Amino acid sequence: MASPAANMKIDGDRLWDSLMEMAQIGPGIAGGNNRQTVTDEDGEGRALFAKWCKAAGMSMGLDTMGNMFARREGTDPDALPVYVGSHLDTQPTGGKYDGVLGVLGGLELIRTLNDLDIKTKHPIVVTNWTNEEGTRFAPAMLSSGVFAGMHTQDWAYAREDADGKKFGDELARIGWQGDEEVGARKMHAMFELHIEQGPILEIEGKDVGVVTHGQGLSWTQVTILGKDSHTGSTPMPMRKNAGLGMARVLEKVEEIALSHAPHAVGAAGHIDVFPNSRNVIPGKVVFTVDLRSPDLAVIEDMEARLAAAVKEICDTMGLGYEMEKVGGFDPVTFDEGCVSAVRNAAERLGYSHMNLISGAGHDACWINRVAPTAMIMCPCVDGLSHNEAEEISKEWAVAGTDVLLHAVVETAEIVK
Repeated sequence: MASPAANMKIDGDRLWDSLMEMAQIGPGIAGGNNRQTVTDEDGEGRALFAKWCKAAGMSMGLDTMGNMFARREGTDPDALPVYVGSHLDTQPTGGKYDGVLGVLGGLELIRTLNDLDIKTKHPIVVTNWTNEEGTRFAPAMLSSGVFAGMHTQDWAYAREDADGKKFGDELARIGWQGDEEVGARKMHAMFELHIEQGPILEIEGKDVGVVTHGQGLSWTQVTILGKDSHTGSTPMPMRKNAGLGMARVLEKVEEIALSHAPHAVGAAGHIDVFPNSRNVIPGKVVFTVDLRSPDLAVIEDMEARLAAAVKEICDTMGLGYEMEKVGGFDPVTFDEGCVSAVRNAAERLGYSHMNLISGAGHDACWINRVAPTAMIMCPCVDGLSHNEAEEISKEWAVAGTDVLLHAVVETAEIVK
């Protein structure tokens, strides 16, 4: 593979301006974004991205899950494309960079190649994966999961949001449901640039994270059933308090995760309490326990101990319960060749770097199952993400995108 020239750099001002322009679509209430998947705002963001891709001379493909594929041709019509991208959808209180940096960083590397009139043997395709966040339609990474064969399209189309609207119907409504068969594309490799969403790079003073592995994830929805009753007049020994049962389970979740320190984590992020009234003892709670580790055996141990804890606590308290695994994936080991391309790029450019294990799920985790894949991370302030206060510096964005450019171009092979 031909290595790109060491002095090849992206236009940092143009990248930053694109990030800020995209952030004007679906603004949040505290400086971030609310551009949830397959909403009108998502449709607006897609249209802007498509306009920019057309201006950069790329053709646009669209599959039946709404995944967008902007293609820059290579010199060899038989060479498989190198893919690069992430997602444009956000959390309800999301930041301006989570996912978006990876998509617009991909666009910027194409613009840079155009500026420098550099041709590659392999085509390069910039991708916007639909519904990475999973906040409106669970699970996360829904469309890349269908692409990789982890979910069926019919199952994905039937996912419902809190208002009972189906994903497939909403995708069609906003006009971004394509005709291309999902998963039919073949890839030479894929690279995803993302903010770290954790504090390690900033604490260590590193410009770039070379992501070698991704944590595995297990989501278990737990329903605990008690009895609604008056908080003031129900004697303590006669209560069937589902809320208290949940509290005791969550104490066990903390204990289980800490027993596998430092890499395992666990918490409940989604909690519904019924009837959720000030003077009614909860008769039902529904919550999702999120367990993660880079070691599959650890995840399996945590799942088994969670199930045992729920049974013991509920049996002791006279509560009913149900458990359902609603999401998850095994730990990921990214492709050695792609990871080396990222590391080599950082070294060639003189950026400080370190190996990282991603604590979050990303589209690259699913695509790694069907093509050689790697990730690049840049720091974010205080490790804060999924929050409107999420922030990165222009310098961090530029460093990550420079490394992305070099790794992609090395893999796509410059034509002299």
